[in-house]
Amino acid sequence: MKPLLLLVAVALGLATVVSVVSAGPEAIECWFVEDAGGGGLSKKPATLLLRHGPRGPPPRPDLDPKLYFKVDDPAGMLLAAFRRYPAGASAPHCEMSRFIPFPASAKWARSLSPEQNCPRALDGDWLLVSVSSTLFSLSSLLRPQPEPLREPVVITMATVVLTVLTHNPAPRVQLGKDAVLDLRFAYAPSALEGSPSLDVGPPPFGLEWRRQHRGKGHLLLAATPGLAGRMPPAQEKATAFAAWDDDEPWGPWTGNGTFWLPAVKPSQEGVYLATVHLPYLQGQVSLELTVHKAPRVSLTPAPVVWAAPGEAPPELLCLASHFFPSEGLEVKWELRGGPGGSSRKVEGKTWLSTIRHHSDGSVSQSGHLQLPPVTAKQHGVHYVCRVYHSSLPASGRSADVTLEVAGFSGPSIEDGIGLFLSAFLLLGLLKVLGWLVAAYWTIPEVSKEKATAASLTIPRNSKKSQ
Repeated sequence: MKPLLLLVAVALGLATVVSVVSAGPEAIECWFVEDAGGGGLSKKPATLLLRHGPRGPPPRPDLDPKLYFKVDDPAGMLLAAFRRYPAGASAPHCEMSRFIPFPASAKWARSLSPEQNCPRALDGDWLLVSVSSTLFSLSSLLRPQPEPLREPVVITMATVVLTVLTHNPAPRVQLGKDAVLDLRFAYAPSALEGSPSLDVGPPPFGLEWRRQHRGKGHLLLAATPGLAGRMPPAQEKATAFAAWDDDEPWGPWTGNGTFWLPAVKPSQEGVYLATVHLPYLQGQVSLELTVHKAPRVSLTPAPVVWAAPGEAPPELLCLASHFFPSEGLEVKWELRGGPGGSSRKVEGKTWLSTIRHHSDGSVSQSGHLQLPPVTAKQHGVHYVCRVYHSSLPASGRSADVTLEVAGFSGPSIEDGIGLFLSAFLLLGLLKVLGWLVAAYWTIPEVSKEKATAASLTIPRNSKKSQ
């Protein structure tokens, strides 16, 4: 139950997040892509008009009227995603193409489409719209009207039927931590799909999560909630929150397909494909999961390195341990203090060791610095190694040591502590001696004489022995 509770919490959190954003763009510029014959593709400009002012849609004489769409989104998921789009963000990439309804090809999803032929209600034109950005990624199925409207401007009405959306298309997870891949979907059956024979309430659906590896999709999880049938077992202990949010009789409906992957490993990096299957309709988005772990940085010898004037200090070793990915580690050396007091590049020979692999998938690597002979003026300077890696902030992570030149070092903190302890012990010894002397002079005189006579008397046995 723990993964399921976590997914519920994430879903509720995503639904209740409130942020200050702009109203979003009025229109999205897209490319309409279709087969040009001979294995080529042709691209034509197209536009999705999301909203407009009181004067109505702006005219677009530069567009084919059949590629200028006024969007009607009964479920509201597509329009809501763009309403949260920041004004200063770069424009999303949008492509659209023709879509033909078809039954799901996977064996486990065939129960969604009992008939191999699509219902006549699904005849007509369909468009698949794919939008990608750093903020979200979505896929929507639109049903355009057969002919464009002529008034007040030439434009084609298009209704959003299915939207599949993720608000985190590039999740970045620390090595060994759980990965939660966000997925939402919405379905609003068009008027042409309505039929008295259809059951009320949300339709059955299938959820599929795959990871792309070398051009092939590796199935991690498949589910058809509420339908009987044998499902392939989930891989890598994966879990998904596969459910509709409500059971209203006529829709539109929204659902959740958030995916949970525990204790991620480097081998689980890659592109994840999330597909929502409805009877004869499908929507898919991709997410790219990356795994990272920041290195621990240490410098030896530390905290002080010793050298005599005219001699080279010991070789410095800067260890970056247990990080991931293994590529891109950079070690830079700095010298702080000394004449001028500024930070500058260190003179000396530098190199990187080979990479050492660990059982958890992380790696370690060390940078080495071989220094030239030092002078007395360099006493007290700091050698700094700074490590840069994709898992670290832009400023990197550093460690440093202090150079002590023999014959030029003043008393250190350790020396001060030693002197204090020595003085404390000496004071205690003097007090003990003072107590003994005071005790001796307080003994009565008779006792002193007896003690003195006794000490001077020679035992008889000792005389005989002589």
